[in-house]
Amino acid sequence: DFSLLYVFEHSSRSLRNAYALTAFWAGQEGSLLLWTWLLALSTLAVVWRNRRNAPDLSSGATFVLMANTAFFLGLLNFTSDPFRPFPGPTPADGYGLNPLLQNPGMVIHPPLLFMGYAGLTVPFAFALASLLAGRRDSLWIRKTRSWTLISWFLLGAGILLGAQWAYVELGWGGYWAWDPVENASLLPWLTSTAFLHSSIVQDWRDS
Repeated sequence: DFSLLYVFEHSSRSLRNAYALTAFWAGQEGSLLLWTWLLALSTLAVVWRNRRNAPDLSSGATFVLMANTAFFLGLLNFTSDPFRPFPGPTPADGYGLNPLLQNPGMVIHPPLLFMGYAGLTVPFAFALASLLAGRRDSLWIRKTRSWTLISWFLLGAGILLGAQWAYVELGWGGYWAWDPVENASLLPWLTSTAFLHSSIVQDWRDS
């Protein structure tokens, strides 16, 4: 629908189906929309799995997750609207996807990163809820262990795919020159690695 500015800027009729799909997250507005959608799904999963267990912890975590989602919805509505109309008559075709983004890595790499980001919001929400509830036990760690492991794995896999993609496009060392977003994705992975180790220590040794 080229009456939408975002669609016009990132898609075209000549794109192959796989890359037409990836045009969804080719720009900032679409990436934020994907991230928000994954965050909403994560919140739904948390509510569904914990609706009868530890109500003080689960309700606090749900509040934190919904506050995060509201923040992203605010960005989508007021600063990065992916549904902004094209200024003028609807064009017959769009600009298409940046040639650097027409790579198989574009199909898998960004969604993996965003799934990792959204998943890591869950242990953050439970940790904050545990602090707000004044709990000093390790229940929140046990409830989020699978979220942490899966998110850490997805984020790591996404980073490796991004490095391989940058190597193909830019050559050796290309990952570091690729995009600030790529370099920034390494920071939460390092942080989650440290968190994973410290949470194991707290759970096993109660320290």
